[in-house]
Amino acid sequence: MKWAIDAYHTSVTFTIRHMMSRVRGEMKLKEGWIDTDSDNLSNASVEVVLDPATINTGVEMRDNHLRSADGHFDVANYPTITFKSTRVEGTDPSHFKVIGDLTIHGLTREVTLHAGFTGEVKDPWGNRRIGFSAETKVYRKDFNLTWNQALEAGGFVVGDEVKLDIDVEAVPAKTPAEAKEEIEAEAALESR
Repeated sequence: MKWAIDAYHTSVTFTIRHMMSRVRGEMKLKEGWIDTDSDNLSNASVEVVLDPATINTGVEMRDNHLRSADGHFDVANYPTITFKSTRVEGTDPSHFKVIGDLTIHGLTREVTLHAGFTGEVKDPWGNRRIGFSAETKVYRKDFNLTWNQALEAGGFVVGDEVKLDIDVEAVPAKTPAEAKEEIEAEAALESR
């Protein structure tokens, strides 16, 4: 079955070390799909497109710098971040691995998402929804995201390891138009 990831009810957050503290932020989903076979988890697949221009750490000046070409996302030349699964490992729906290709800044690297199924419900309007959570760690330099500054006492301003946390809701949909129509209709009802 094909499921469209609901951008209004999905979060992609990150954490990275900044000197001796951590900075947290988020990025918006453009679109995403999950194909599932309820009888065989290993046949599932995922495709996701993120919008790095939506990066939000709560500090506008920092966010603009992160969007720039100065060793960061360079959103003018690389307007998307994509993930496409290549395989799923594990049979326990509460903990399995989704391995796939993550493309950032024009470079593709294999990453492993540690994922879990969080359930299926009918929303207040009678529509089916499924949920998943996942986490992983990536190294920003693997994607040519190299900006940094040395500290006088040694070390650097920004850490190399980025922790990603993902929470997803998805609805059944066969086409992007169906998905967009259903998700926007539910968002409009929810905002009343």
